[in-house]
Amino acid sequence: MRRQIGHLLVAALVVSAGLIGAVTLTAQGASKIAQGAEISPVPMNMNGLNPALVREGSYIVNAMGGCNDCHTAPSYAPGGNPFFGEPEQINTKCFLAGGMPFGPPGAPIAVSRNLTLSAHIRTLDQYKEIFRQGTDFRQPPDGNPILQVMPWPVYKNMSDREIEAIWQYLRSIPQVVNTAQQPCVP
Repeated sequence: MRRQIGHLLVAALVVSAGLIGAVTLTAQGASKIAQGAEISPVPMNMNGLNPALVREGSYIVNAMGGCNDCHTAPSYAPGGNPFFGEPEQINTKCFLAGGMPFGPPGAPIAVSRNLTLSAHIRTLDQYKEIFRQGTDFRQPPDGNPILQVMPWPVYKNMSDREIEAIWQYLRSIPQVVNTAQQPCVP
């Protein structure tokens, strides 16, 4: 009898630990989703999209991925650069519109892409290929089909859900026309 009670107590402890772990993981995911809604520097239009994925995508883009640093040029509005000790103010007029040159002045090796448009012209499967293999779908002038600046060797480790969340977030934010792919003026 004591042995059966002992087995029941062990089983109850294992089940309890599993439930606590599941609740903790769910709460962590929910907090990322809630925080993603709070930290988006631009409004999100979730019509036809999964609101939880959009908010999770905002969290990844704005709290983890550092996408603004390369895909908004300039990244911060005048007087809002935290690297100069100013209160942070994202350049929302040009948010993720691309145009950041990489390489020597006057002869950049690459220019960051306009993410506000790319999520509308690329399929989710193409986004997964970009993140996992660094595929450059634009046929660059040098003929190299691999993105040279985007940190896809790190981002390739993201889950399908995370990449879809990013894709959905980018589809939810205002599109900025920056066809010249040059720094945008706030």
